[in-house]
Amino acid sequence: MRVHIATDHAGLELSDYLVKYLTGKGYEMVNHGPESYDPEDDYPAFCINAAKAVVKEQREGLDSLGIVLGGSGNGEQIAANKVEGIRAALAWNLDTAKLAREHNDANVIAVGGRQHSVEEAAELIEAFLAEPFSDAERHVRRIGKIASYETTGEVID
Repeated sequence: MRVHIATDHAGLELSDYLVKYLTGKGYEMVNHGPESYDPEDDYPAFCINAAKAVVKEQREGLDSLGIVLGGSGNGEQIAANKVEGIRAALAWNLDTAKLAREHNDANVIAVGGRQHSVEEAAELIEAFLAEPFSDAERHVRRIGKIASYETTGEVID
């Protein structure tokens, strides 16, 4: 599986750790930046580029997911979610990480680097990457309604 990762300065240490750690676990990591610490960096471009790469590869039929990191993960999740086709979920425990995949077919996980130790964050992310989507009809239906709104602007009951 290819995993696209992006961060801001607050998640850079965690991102560096995860790239090495997940590569060692067999994931093909693609780092969208930043390459060095800059407390004034602006994360939206990094996260949007990672999200765009996930959507592109998924539409090509490739097994691809994404990780966005920051101090809280909130802004990075918001930025990723602006990309059509992205369902980015902020995970703060194992249940939210797993349910994001199982129920929401989330394709990007957001984690706050200042909220967890690197070991805890790695555990959340591994759970997310390993969890399959359930394909339950109710979840497929709900995701379809969100996708429809995203492309048409119409709300479906």
